[in-house]
Amino acid sequence: MLGLSGDRAGPLCLPYNVTIHPDPVSGMDLPNLDRPELFLGRELSLVEFNRRVLAQTVDRDVPLLERLRYMCITSTNMDELFEVRIAGLKQKARLGVAVADIDRRSPQETLALLSERCHALVDEQYRILNEELLPALEAEQIRFIRRTEWTAEQDAWLRHYFEHELLPVLSPIGLDPAHPFPRILNKSLNFIVALRGKDAFGRSSGMAVVQAPRALPRLIRLPPETGSGPYDFVFLSSVIHAYASELFPGMKVLSIHQFRVTRNSELFVDEEEVDDLMRALEGELPSRRYGDAVRLEVADNCPPDLTEFLMKTFELTPDDVYQVNGPVNLNRLQAIIDLVDRPYLKFPPFTPRLPAELAQGASLFEVLRKKDVLLHHPFDSFVPVIDFLRQAAKDPDVLAIKMTLYRTGADSALVDALVRAARGGKEVTVVIELRARFDEEANIAVANRLQEVGAHVVYGIVGYKTHAKMALVVRREQGELRDYVHLGTGNYHARTARLYTDYGLMTADRAIGDDVHKIFLQLTSLGKVSKLNRLLQSPFTLFDGLVERIRREAKNAEAGRPARIVVKINSLVEKRIIQELYRASQAGVEIRLVVRGMCSLRPGVPGVSENIEVRSIVGRFLEHTRVYYFENAGKPEVFCASADWMERNLFRRVETCFPIENARLRKRVIHELDYYLHDNTQAWILQPDGRYERATPADGEEPLSAQQALLAEICGE
Repeated sequence: MLGLSGDRAGPLCLPYNVTIHPDPVSGMDLPNLDRPELFLGRELSLVEFNRRVLAQTVDRDVPLLERLRYMCITSTNMDELFEVRIAGLKQKARLGVAVADIDRRSPQETLALLSERCHALVDEQYRILNEELLPALEAEQIRFIRRTEWTAEQDAWLRHYFEHELLPVLSPIGLDPAHPFPRILNKSLNFIVALRGKDAFGRSSGMAVVQAPRALPRLIRLPPETGSGPYDFVFLSSVIHAYASELFPGMKVLSIHQFRVTRNSELFVDEEEVDDLMRALEGELPSRRYGDAVRLEVADNCPPDLTEFLMKTFELTPDDVYQVNGPVNLNRLQAIIDLVDRPYLKFPPFTPRLPAELAQGASLFEVLRKKDVLLHHPFDSFVPVIDFLRQAAKDPDVLAIKMTLYRTGADSALVDALVRAARGGKEVTVVIELRARFDEEANIAVANRLQEVGAHVVYGIVGYKTHAKMALVVRREQGELRDYVHLGTGNYHARTARLYTDYGLMTADRAIGDDVHKIFLQLTSLGKVSKLNRLLQSPFTLFDGLVERIRREAKNAEAGRPARIVVKINSLVEKRIIQELYRASQAGVEIRLVVRGMCSLRPGVPGVSENIEVRSIVGRFLEHTRVYYFENAGKPEVFCASADWMERNLFRRVETCFPIENARLRKRVIHELDYYLHDNTQAWILQPDGRYERATPADGEEPLSAQQALLAEICGE
């Protein structure tokens, strides 16, 4: 829901014979806009995002189990922060990189600040868990029974469970010269055990490690015959603690403490040196589990000598150690949300709208010949997107289907439709981005499945991730070929379409279809870049197109014409774009930015950014739409895009930005965007010092949640 996703930057080299000016702002007199204090660090901004997510766990207006879900999301977000961002900073520090980020701090300086803020955030996580969430859950008869509270019946049942379900799959490893410290899987549950005595061979190393197999559930539900309530649970770690002596017969267990190691999870494949990217990635995936350690989580009651032993074993420093008062992986608590049947403790269900013209059985091709269709997920159903591919797969007049897949899920109805189309003899071409972080394995499986049925599968451009979201259907109509297109701001993933907000445009516009066809030719063939009619595209025209429009707004403001910029994106960290926004603000342009996560722009700086407001919306759904609005002297331009305003999106990815030209649809996007600009319950306002303050209704002002307003307006909820 409120997850994070990022990708390792590739080499800055461009395919084809195209020159992109490396610095479009060079030559401009902007020395005052290059001061490091005008920019906020990316990683520090991510910690602030996690604080906003964590704040949902104490919001009494949020149902209790959803508050617990936010706690779990914060935990997984922090995992990714360490696996990717902090791991990258540590690599830079080892390599002696002098400047790590836009704020010009060194990697060491940034790591020190991150350690301080992450420790404070983790401490707050466990305080909220122990002091607020667990007591509130217990009041609802959802209990996590501690070992000291087990009844005789519960103890007997759990001992039987241990002996018959756990003991056969556990392999404790005593540490001695013949048994060195085992390889520890990334983010796995482990225990460090202190022992006294000698074993059958006379060994007395005094220490052992127990690794909990990942296949075992981390939460065990107690059955009614133990006298337990309907929702009484015991942590797997508690069971292993309780019966650890069974693992070391004849020896005394002095102490046993859980720990967890987070590792660098980046994959490195030198794309210039491999002949088959998919095979190279398949070979690299296992190494992700054993990358360099970047964080150690350990129980807060673990003796200092054992903690120091673990720290040295994983070559970490005290700043990398997080001592926690509770389970070392809070994300495992998410399992109970599905196990507990208490609807009033969860967000109420809703039914996404299916536009009347797209009702079941309607021909999408007939509809799109008459008008464009705009879908705003999750408020609008994702079914029309699936139907688009399904109808194309079985339509005898459809000759070809082309599609990009970045994240799609293992069991995808869209992939099923592509398979059916290929089996039916249609030309199916799919550009699969194998390097979509943490989805590499699933994408490889999809690629193999499509290749088996004869689809053409390519992996995009070396050095450039294909992040564009495009589907193109070529259909023969009255002796001519006609293009039907879907363009989106999010992934072709039916499950996340229920959790993420995204726009999707379906159109039969010939100019847009021609543009999409040209982009597919870039991705699958060779040649120079063709000029596009309507779309802007990274890495070729999007950056320059944005700069041109921001500067136009500045000129309009200086000339006294209407000038305004409204942008809704996930991240804003590209320095030259930020400088252009600063300059537009100086010219008097009103700038409203809705940035979910990372934001390096510092608003409210006198003489620089007084006219800029930055807000972040954190609510039930993950805000994922990318919308760009330019006033254009009273003739507004509105674009939706797959791209955030980051270097990687603008220069190292294939992205699409498409205009909303239909007046009715453009008015709808502007109207819906206005909800986000006036949200006063789930909005957080960025302050000049980098902190975020939650918006609250002013005196006499009605509370407004953008997401709730859209649910009511579109879904009737």
